[in-house]
Amino acid sequence: MFDKILIANRGEIACRVIRTARRLGIHTVAVYSDADQHALHVALADEAVHIGPAPARESYLKAAAILDAARRTGAQAIHPGYGFLSENAAFAAACRKAGIVFIGPPPDAIAAMGSKSAAKRLMETAGVPLVPGYHGEEQSEAALRGAADAMGYPVLLKATAGGGGKGMRVVTSAGEFSEALAAARREAQNSFGDDAMLVEKYLTRPRHVEIQVFCDRHGGAVYLFDRDCSVQRRHQKVIEEAPAPGLSPIVRAQMGEAAVTAARAIGYEGAGTVEFLLDTDDSFYFMEMNTRLQVEHPVTEMITGQDLVEWQLRVAAGAPLPLAQNQLEIRGHAFEARLYAEDADNDFLPATGTLAFLQPPEESDHVRVDTGVLQGDSISVHYDPMIAKLIVWDEDRDRALTRLARALRDYRIAGTVTNIEFLYNLITTPAFRAAELDTGFIERHRDAIFRRRPDTDARLAALAALYLLLRREQAAGEFAATTSDPWSPWHSAHGWRCNDAPVQQFHLLLDGREILFTATADGNRHQLHSELGRAVIAGTLAGSELHASLDGHRQLVTVTAHDGGYSLFTRDGALHFNEVRTDAGAGEEDTTGGLTAPMNGTVTALRVEAGARVAKGDPILIMEAMKMEHSIRAPADGVVAEIFYGVGDLVDGGAELVRFEADAG
Repeated sequence: MFDKILIANRGEIACRVIRTARRLGIHTVAVYSDADQHALHVALADEAVHIGPAPARESYLKAAAILDAARRTGAQAIHPGYGFLSENAAFAAACRKAGIVFIGPPPDAIAAMGSKSAAKRLMETAGVPLVPGYHGEEQSEAALRGAADAMGYPVLLKATAGGGGKGMRVVTSAGEFSEALAAARREAQNSFGDDAMLVEKYLTRPRHVEIQVFCDRHGGAVYLFDRDCSVQRRHQKVIEEAPAPGLSPIVRAQMGEAAVTAARAIGYEGAGTVEFLLDTDDSFYFMEMNTRLQVEHPVTEMITGQDLVEWQLRVAAGAPLPLAQNQLEIRGHAFEARLYAEDADNDFLPATGTLAFLQPPEESDHVRVDTGVLQGDSISVHYDPMIAKLIVWDEDRDRALTRLARALRDYRIAGTVTNIEFLYNLITTPAFRAAELDTGFIERHRDAIFRRRPDTDARLAALAALYLLLRREQAAGEFAATTSDPWSPWHSAHGWRCNDAPVQQFHLLLDGREILFTATADGNRHQLHSELGRAVIAGTLAGSELHASLDGHRQLVTVTAHDGGYSLFTRDGALHFNEVRTDAGAGEEDTTGGLTAPMNGTVTALRVEAGARVAKGDPILIMEAMKMEHSIRAPADGVVAEIFYGVGDLVDGGAELVRFEADAG
C-alpha cells in the first residue's frame, strides 16, 4: 500500500478521499488554487501545495503543476477524483512516465472510452447492446441527416467527446435538424474543442441505469450492482438511488454481466461506471462508460457496505479485488441528493454567495453528508456550485425515502439560494414515491415539483413576524436597563400608547413581495394581521432558537440573521425574509443628498424616474441581494434629482444610488 498520495482535485471529493486515506494510515497531499487556500480539503490534508490562480485551467487542470507537487512532496500516487483530469488519458500517461501511480484505469482504457463514437464501435464488437444509431466518422450534415431520416424521429444528437449534457439536442422532426445540429456543434466546440456528433434513436421514456464495475490487474472483474440516475435537469443528475427500483433479478444480472464485458473489452483496471438506457420493455442499451469514480458512488457503498475509495487504492497498489462476485450482496436502499447553490425557479441558474449559516443534519448509520465546505465559506464563480451530497440509507426504499425527506428538512443553509426546497418537493411527489422514473420526470411533473404552498407560506411569515417582534422587545429591554427608569412605558417595544391599544406595524419582504403586518399586544401574545391572514402568536427567543406558539401550535424554530437579511427554518420548510426600512443612509435631520446601497446587490426595479416628485416613504428603487429584496425609499417629501444605476446593474454596498433633494422647511 502507498505511504503518501496526492489528491488532484478539490471540494467534497478531495475530502472524501482524504478520509479513507487517513483511516488506512496513508498520508495525503492536497493541491489548491488562490480561491481555495482556506478550503476544507486543504485543512484536512497532511500537506497542501499551491498550484495557481483561481480559474481551473490555470490550476486544477495544469498537469505539470500537479505532477511537480507530487514530486516535491514525495507522493507515490495521484488520485484524480472526478472531473478535472480524472478522464484525461494524457495525464494518466504523464503520471506513468514520471513514475507516479495514477489511481485509475490505464491510459489506453481512458482513451478507448473518451470518444462516444469509438466506444460504441468497441461495444458493438464486444456484443454489448447499443441504441440504434450512427457512430461513423463521416460528419457531413447530409450523412448525419440521412442516418436520422433512416432510423426515424425523434433522434438525439450528441457530441462524441461530450459529457454533462453539453452538445446534446433532441430533434423531433426533419425540419428541426439543421438548426439543432448547428447549435449542438457550436456547444460541443466551445465545451470540448471537438464538434463531431453521433446520432441515436431517442427513447421517449427511458430510465438511466448505471452499473458500478471494478477490475484488477490480475483478471478479476465484478459489478457492485446498479444505480438509477433517471431524475435529471439539463441532462445532469439530481437524485440517485441504489439499487434501481423495480429491476428484476434477471435484468439486474444481465446488465451487470454486460457492464463487466464492456470493462474487460478495454483492459480496464479500477473503478468505472457503465451507463445504460433502460426502456419500458426492460431492454437496455449501452450509453457510455465513465472511467473514474462517480459523484453518486456513496449509494453503492451504502447498499454493499464497501468503501470504493479503499478498493481503488488497493487495486492501484497491485492487490486483487477484495471480494468476488458471489461475495457481494445488496442490503437495503440508499438515496443521494445533490445540494447546489442554484435557483431552481430560474432554470437552475448557478448562484454564488457566502454560506452565512450552514447546519447539516446529524450524521449516523442512516445519514451521511459528503461536503467540502464549512459555514462562512464562499461559493465561487470558478467551480461547480455543489454544496454537499446528502446520502441516506434504510432497510427498504420507502423508509429510506422518509429519511431523505426528514434530512432535507434538517439541512439548513442561508446566505445563498439553494435547491433544497426543489429537492424536497421532488421526492415527496406521489410519482417519485411510486418510483415512476424516467429521464423526463422533472419536466412531466413540473407543476407538482414547483408548487407554491400558500398555507405554509402564511405560517412561516407569521413566525418571521414573531421573531422580529421579539427582537424588538429584547433590544428595548436592553436599552431600558441602561436608563434611570427601566420600567417607563416609553421604553416598551409593544407599541404602547396612552389610552389606546398597543399596536406595531412593519413591512416584510417575502420572496420579493412587500407585506404589511399589524401586531396588537394582548398580554404575552400578539394578534397578527396581514393580507396573508390572521394569527395569534407568542413565544420566547434565545439566540437563534425561537420557541413559538402559532394559534396554539407550539414548535421550535431556528432563525439566523446574516448580511442578506434573515432565514427561518422549520419542519415545514425555510423562509428567507427581510424587514423593509427607510434607507439608513439618510436621517430625518439630513434628508438632502445621497441614498446609499445597504449591501452588495443588483438593482431589480426603478419605481420612479429622475426628476420625479415623491412623498416620504415612497419607494424609489428595489435592490436584490441573495434572492431577497430591499426597498430604497424617500426619506422625506422631495424630488429624486438623479438616479445613478439602472435595472440589472451590480452595486457595491455603500455606493450612492440616488441624489435626493428634500423640500425646504
